[in-house]
Amino acid sequence: MRLFLASYRFGEHYDVFAELAGTPGPIAVIANACDSWPGARAAAVTSELVPLRNSGFTPHEVDLREYIGRPAELRRTLSRFPALWVRGGNTFVLRAQFARSGADTVIPDLLAADALLYAGYSAGACLLGPHLHGLEASDDPGEVAPTCGIEPIWEGLGLIDRPIVAHLDSPTDPDGTSDALAARLRADATPHWALTDADVIVRNGTEIRSYTS
Repeated sequence: MRLFLASYRFGEHYDVFAELAGTPGPIAVIANACDSWPGARAAAVTSELVPLRNSGFTPHEVDLREYIGRPAELRRTLSRFPALWVRGGNTFVLRAQFARSGADTVIPDLLAADALLYAGYSAGACLLGPHLHGLEASDDPGEVAPTCGIEPIWEGLGLIDRPIVAHLDSPTDPDGTSDALAARLRADATPHWALTDADVIVRNGTEIRSYTS
């Protein structure tokens, strides 16, 4: 299993991503964390495609909304890609779209077989923890029902053993909600990964390693 999890895009460790990904080639992009932003979603997708193209990859959006109730078709689609890029947005919306499309089963299966690299940042990284509790301070679970037609799901995919808190001391979090969550987890002695926008977490096989700057 190969995971590259960041607070913001590649952080300051593109070299680590490049080593995991190997020779640049096709990469599937999932941007469903932005589904509750109808006026800004297209721009959010473009903002991911451009830097990936500039790095030599050939990105293609895989919109999970097109695979609702069709997990077998999603599996066939994702099996054509050696790498997957999951961008940030609303973690609860992303989790709901994973459930509706079957991605929450398909993607872990592909990862267990080492059939692809999973790279995700912000919501795309937080999704892989054991749960989403605490993220409601920054991501609104109330966006799930009108966007996805189901109630919020609080369980993560459980592919890493502790929650990720992204955007520490970041201009993208002017209210300091991530810093407050990380402080609360520290006070409770709850294991977690606290990431600045420069940091990344990598799982390669069974080994999990943090890269800080």
